[in-house]
Amino acid sequence: MTLTLGMVTIDCTDQRVLAEFWTKALGGEIGQDYGEFLILTPGSGGGPVIGLQRVPEPRAGKNRVHLDFGAEDREAEVARLIGLGATRLEEHTIADFSWTVLADPEGNVFCVGPEHG
Repeated sequence: MTLTLGMVTIDCTDQRVLAEFWTKALGGEIGQDYGEFLILTPGSGGGPVIGLQRVPEPRAGKNRVHLDFGAEDREAEVARLIGLGATRLEEHTIADFSWTVLADPEGNVFCVGPEHG
């Protein structure tokens, strides 16, 4: 099994304001809109896919950027990562989009969701 880097997600209190900035900055657009979670597609110059996730609190201490990985079989990959020392923190689903929040052995948060194309 292998992981693929799916996107870089930024927590924010106003995902629409941040989307306006990043789509202009990178020449991309909002590719998927799940309301509280937006996926920005890169412009013609390429680059990473960026997720903007609304959270209720402003940044305070915790870094607002974390890694999102994609896996063909999310549950199997999550089980493998837990076997390596990760801790399952939460499960989330918005519409037909689901992901698992994990922490590495030092507590750094990352997510595993579906493969992103």
